[in-house]
Amino acid sequence: MKTPKEEGYYMPAEWAEHEGTWLSYPHNEDSWPGKIEAIFPSYHLFIKTLAESEEVHINVENLAMRQMVEEALTNIGTAMERVKFHQFATNDAWCRDHGPAFLLNRNGNGRAMVNWKYNAWGGKYESALDDLIPSKIHSLYEGIKLFDAPIVMEGGSIDVNGEGDLLTTTSCLLNENRNPELKQEEIEGYLCDYYGVDNIIWLGDGIAGDDTDGHVDDLSRFVDRDVIVTAVEEDRWDENYAPLQENLKKLNSCRLANGKQPTVVELPMPDTVVYEEQRLPASYANFYIANGKVIFPTYKCLNDTRAAYVLEKCFPDREVIGIDSTDIVWGLGSFHCLSQQMPKENNKKIK
Repeated sequence: MKTPKEEGYYMPAEWAEHEGTWLSYPHNEDSWPGKIEAIFPSYHLFIKTLAESEEVHINVENLAMRQMVEEALTNIGTAMERVKFHQFATNDAWCRDHGPAFLLNRNGNGRAMVNWKYNAWGGKYESALDDLIPSKIHSLYEGIKLFDAPIVMEGGSIDVNGEGDLLTTTSCLLNENRNPELKQEEIEGYLCDYYGVDNIIWLGDGIAGDDTDGHVDDLSRFVDRDVIVTAVEEDRWDENYAPLQENLKKLNSCRLANGKQPTVVELPMPDTVVYEEQRLPASYANFYIANGKVIFPTYKCLNDTRAAYVLEKCFPDREVIGIDSTDIVWGLGSFHCLSQQMPKENNKKIK
């Protein structure tokens, strides 16, 4: 069987026009122990903001959950005509990682999905239901091809510019708890074949508190074809300082598929977020690029404003919206981790 790349498929950049965004509604209290109710105001606001410009597909456990969510979203003025519910049970809410990767065809032959194997970041949590989500989503769409990839992969571990380049980390993809039988060059082969890319940019370690072993969506993100924004810790005594400086150094010396050196934009880190004596993986890099807007997590500190300014400079044609993630990050992720984009077939860039 041909690979997605051989058939002309590739993963477009997140800023390509979306048909919609997929979410899996939070319900696992073990992910937010003692605090799950506190996340819903921000999570519902995230949905409302998305629904202003695109469809929002939400995986729910059952009819009772659907009715509860519908009422909550209606009460805050959400455009409910753009919200679609699907009774697809999940173990957890991290749709970036357990949802399918959506691809477009360079030859104009529609869309495809990639169904990667999923083991909840190296078998740390239960994942049997989450692993079924790509197949269930695929069942809704006629004419969209499904490629079953033979290795473990999570959406938050990579980022692409839609022009042949992919960002990832050695700390995650080379971790023995993912695909221990594969060497780096073999993993690169799967990335190229299933995401339709030509060039892999490897970064190093992730940030403190991240239980994914270093997902790149907490570190560095493409914001344009040749531009990468990367998190930088300014406090030399902070444990994130050294790994983020090392990643910055790697980015400043790398080359893109087109031979150019990328423009690297530094994004500050928020103040340290600690809950119940646990350092949490708070990062402004976990933003989500929606139709006409960028939604980024805020943490009730002065750097929220600085991060907004940096992102506004990176996305001059989009509205940059901050939503409080201080409670959400207790689940060890934020808005990008919670969402998965479904591009429109025409791949038209929103202005």
